[in-house]
Amino acid sequence: MQFTKGHGTGNDFVILPDPDNQLDLTPGQVAALCDRRRGLGGDGVLRVVRAAKHPEGEAMAGEAEWFMDYWNADGSFAEMCGNGARVFVRYLVEGGLAIPAGQAPLPVATRAGVVRAVVDGDTVAVEMRRPRVYDASVATLGGLTLTGAAVDVGNPHLVCALPAGLDLGSLDLTRAPEFDPAVFPAGVNVEFTATGDPVDDVDGHVLMRVYERGSAETLSCGTGACAVAAVALRDAGRDTGVVAVDVPGGRLTVTLTDDSCWLAGPAVLVATGDTLPPTP
Repeated sequence: MQFTKGHGTGNDFVILPDPDNQLDLTPGQVAALCDRRRGLGGDGVLRVVRAAKHPEGEAMAGEAEWFMDYWNADGSFAEMCGNGARVFVRYLVEGGLAIPAGQAPLPVATRAGVVRAVVDGDTVAVEMRRPRVYDASVATLGGLTLTGAAVDVGNPHLVCALPAGLDLGSLDLTRAPEFDPAVFPAGVNVEFTATGDPVDDVDGHVLMRVYERGSAETLSCGTGACAVAAVALRDAGRDTGVVAVDVPGGRLTVTLTDDSCWLAGPAVLVATGDTLPPTP
């Protein structure tokens, strides 16, 4: 089994080329590949399949050649992964599977629909649906209960701002936060945020940690950064703008327009090789 390892601000993935959808990949194999002690290690698996060859991608084959078959580290499926999409595009371009036409966006099919990406040197920016802030809910972490905003970015998020005096680094994210299953029946990614110092050329600066559904705490979450930016702009009384989101793995820049959301940051390929098909 061929693989490539890549990451976007520390959010890391095992990339499996499977253009004709011939790998009989199972949830147990995905979990084994993502195991950081017994496997290759990763927050998830990106399987590279031609859209026309995948049952969930064939309806989008007229818009995008490639389908991002994304799996969480525990072997479950996810609708969308912003950093994963950026790393996926880096792999397509560096592997010669796609050639960007200048700055024309490169389309990629996902379970959340077709997204578009632009490669500019070390940075890959992906255009996704505009986040929808739609409800309020709570998350409980240890003895701490926080009110947050429910956000749809193609996948579910709960953005919880920390009260003054509580340090973001003090949170224990070794356990999953509790949430309301009536609001999030399919589970949820929970983001914890604090306001950052002012940064030039942006409209807001937010610090973020995240517990991802199916992957535990990760160093970065692209769709989570988009959700956080949408809440930050809403709280500032704005519908559009640019927000710098600092995660443990680095900085992402989120730009909200009237009808879309651009997520930008570094996307890096670090290794390639062969591995035996894992035994769960």
